[in-house]
Amino acid sequence: MNVKRFIDILDSGFYTGVPDSQLRALCDCLMQEKGVFSEHVIAANEGNAVALAAGEYLATGEIPVIYMQNSGIGNAVNPILSLTSEKVYGIPCIFIVGWRGEPGVHDEPQHIHQGELTIRLLEDLGLRVYVMDADTSESDIQHELAQSEEWFAQGRSLAFVVKKGALQNDAKIQYQNPYVLLREQVIECVAEAAGQDVIVATTGKAGRELYEVRERNEQSHKYDFLTVGSMGHCSSIALGIAMHKPDKKVWCIDGDGAVLMHLGAMAVIGNRKPKNLVHVVINNEAHESVGGMPTVAGTMNIPQIALGCGYESAVSVQTPEELKEKLQQAKDAAVLSLIEVKCAVGARADLGRPKTSPKENRDSFMDFLR
Repeated sequence: MNVKRFIDILDSGFYTGVPDSQLRALCDCLMQEKGVFSEHVIAANEGNAVALAAGEYLATGEIPVIYMQNSGIGNAVNPILSLTSEKVYGIPCIFIVGWRGEPGVHDEPQHIHQGELTIRLLEDLGLRVYVMDADTSESDIQHELAQSEEWFAQGRSLAFVVKKGALQNDAKIQYQNPYVLLREQVIECVAEAAGQDVIVATTGKAGRELYEVRERNEQSHKYDFLTVGSMGHCSSIALGIAMHKPDKKVWCIDGDGAVLMHLGAMAVIGNRKPKNLVHVVINNEAHESVGGMPTVAGTMNIPQIALGCGYESAVSVQTPEELKEKLQQAKDAAVLSLIEVKCAVGARADLGRPKTSPKENRDSFMDFLR
């Protein structure tokens, strides 16, 4: 189905959510049609999106639209049950959920269990569910919306669960920023500085690139924990390791979208102040692993936030020379450090995926830690 017609049929005055590769056509169309202004807000996480939508409904009385990957349902559970639910405030919303890990469709390990539970989870949350596929027509959507009018009147919500290929857009947007360093270059520098230290890499392309850097350099993968799911929690995993392995230097390779998703983790890290932790935030101001839509990290000062949270050192760099200098300083210092690296949007078209399973990664990593 053409995504522009889908948006026209929904006819909502407000869209918010977290980008998803399965919803790339929708995300690109929203950027083309609405940009990121009062009618469209890219949220920090899915719960944030539900709350934003609730505020919009309270102000206007119009039904908002919330988009997300099904992995984000977990972040949205609390505000769906305790805010928008018909048993609380009764705020009707329309959810558009990308169905990763759909049963019978090959996908990455972190999506499989989520995919199996998606429909049941949404129904258990009290949502009416309609599954969209490549054969879904405009009249199908119009009919479902008409059938849902009484549902909306009761303060209840509708979820469109979108299968792969269900929505199409004429063209993809190519997102850019003014920086020149590539993320893979940054990861190569971190791996070189870390040596045989521990590295915890965030979900998405960062972990895939770290895996390929090790392959190219013929290095062991045992030093690395590749966080393939649970976006935004990489730094907390790194904190847990650093606290219990104070004799090992721990490097956290994070992304701006992941940092934003659970920003409170930085406050906890700053409070604990592990002197063996270096938090490297690769900031390309984009959700690149799912298409490149912008984050709000281009208008925030991450080092200043880190210092306010209790980090003892926090800097921002843009060039390879600055990066290598600050990485070495962080390695030599016994203080909690953050290095923000401004980098370009972009990755190799032939970027591969780890050849080991998450459990194999876990076992190798834990053997190394012992």
